[in-house]
Amino acid sequence: MSLLSSLKTPASTVAAELRPPRAELDPAAGMDAWIDTYHAVRGLTRRDTYVLLTDSAVGQQEEHNLRHLVANLGDDAPRDQVVPFLTTKHPLDYCLEYADRAWEQGFRSLVVLGGDTTVGVDRCVAHGWQLRQAIRARQPALELGGWANPHKDAIRQVGYLLEASATADFYLTQVVSHHDLPAIERFLGEAARRGLSMPALFGIFYYRSANPRTLDALVPFLPVPREALIRDFQTGASAAEVCARTVRALWRLGILNIYVSNLPVGRAPVVLQDILRRAQGHGLK
Repeated sequence: MSLLSSLKTPASTVAAELRPPRAELDPAAGMDAWIDTYHAVRGLTRRDTYVLLTDSAVGQQEEHNLRHLVANLGDDAPRDQVVPFLTTKHPLDYCLEYADRAWEQGFRSLVVLGGDTTVGVDRCVAHGWQLRQAIRARQPALELGGWANPHKDAIRQVGYLLEASATADFYLTQVVSHHDLPAIERFLGEAARRGLSMPALFGIFYYRSANPRTLDALVPFLPVPREALIRDFQTGASAAEVCARTVRALWRLGILNIYVSNLPVGRAPVVLQDILRRAQGHGLK
């Protein structure tokens, strides 16, 4: 079942966002990193979890995720459960050929984002929707994912998704936390008021610790409820429990479709299973 088909069912859809190995790794380290990635993809998809593979996350040049998947994953994982990301931070020809190859190799969904404008190379087009339009003209059957940020003005964010030019079949959100409930509720309220029916995957970040330096390093790239997270960990909560609290908070709001980012690649299936087990253990699903 493709990601879009799953999102349209009443059941919960769970995905894990993984980062491909960095391009600058030496051959041996790169090989080890990709082996971990392959095992994670296989392990997650066997548990009916979708896998999202990022593209040049936080400005660091990553290996070509599609090329390595095609060359090494083979038929060990269903292609319709693996969803690559593509940002506009590549030449336009590269982006269009990437989408062509994704479809030809059996991938059914592609998340197309603008990409961070503060780091890395320039965008080939100003906005992600422009690239999605160009891809849709070439690959009309490819399911395209967009983006929304519940932390920003809800009226504008929902408005972007409702525009015909959005050219998106589903959307992902910026990561949210159980400490961000007012912003999430504003976004959901505006979406309901304006009749937004596009399926969504809400993002959750797996904070591995409350190390202040680590949290500060994340601030330029995502909204970090720094002090509240530190208090969570100070109570003795584990990383999995802190993450599970966000899962439970989203379930309470009726948000059943989620993706979890920043999982340790080598243990991604086990860690995600632990998070969901903790969330389900409170009887809120």
